[in-house]
Amino acid sequence: MQAQAISPYVSADKIVCAALPACVNNVEQKLKSAGFQILGTHFPRGLPQYAVVVATDKAWLQTIRAMGGSAIVGAAIRVGVKADGSVSYINPDYWYRAYFQKKFELRQSAVQVLENRLAKALGDRGRFGGDVTAVDLPKYRFMIGMESFDTDKANLYTHTNFDSALKTVRQNLARNMNHTSQVYEVVMPDRKLAVFGVAMNGPASGEHLWVKQNGADHIAALPWEIYIVDGKVYALYARYRTALAWPALGLGDFMRISDHPDTVQAMLIAVAGGRNKQLNGF
Repeated sequence: MQAQAISPYVSADKIVCAALPACVNNVEQKLKSAGFQILGTHFPRGLPQYAVVVATDKAWLQTIRAMGGSAIVGAAIRVGVKADGSVSYINPDYWYRAYFQKKFELRQSAVQVLENRLAKALGDRGRFGGDVTAVDLPKYRFMIGMESFDTDKANLYTHTNFDSALKTVRQNLARNMNHTSQVYEVVMPDRKLAVFGVAMNGPASGEHLWVKQNGADHIAALPWEIYIVDGKVYALYARYRTALAWPALGLGDFMRISDHPDTVQAMLIAVAGGRNKQLNGF
């Protein structure tokens, strides 16, 4: 069972809709009818045919709360929508093996429940997007020696406490630091945990550029997460996060977006409070 190959996305039932906003509304209504809460909707700049609906639900948030720590990065469920009515969503079995790592087996039943609920709400027409074996996902990295989930590079900035970190991230996203903006937030103040969905809208290095390069049918990869544990602000390093979202990419594909990991890192460090100035070239 551990050798099974798992793909990052699920093809949902196609919907009939006249234009992208209507498609998004249709997906939101399906999710709401199934008991999900809509956290936000993302219309990526430069990708006019695509959108992402971000959802969660009470039971899933309870799972995240019980796990604590870096598990907060998985609080949101991303659903991709295309103007032609195509719908896809993250495969929980794939993403949460990577995000929960050694703790996954303890939460596997909750992940299966979530997977079944999404399939009932949106349909399940099969998996796509490349694959990684179940045994490799908890320790996944693009190549030997490259960054993993818990690389030191994931720690963007350390504040004196959780409240300071939360205030800083909120303020910087609200002021569109380096062409970023907030898509959603989940905050658990009693656990000193928070996660934000971050849109990266820069004309020179925005998400639309590397999403087009990598393959826009993986639109449910967006938005990127920035998350807080106690006073520390984190974001999964882009070489890891991008490879996880597009596992079929080759070395040549990555070389064509070679600036992407460091550019995203600099952008999110600024959002975290590590720099107070706007960065050039964004």
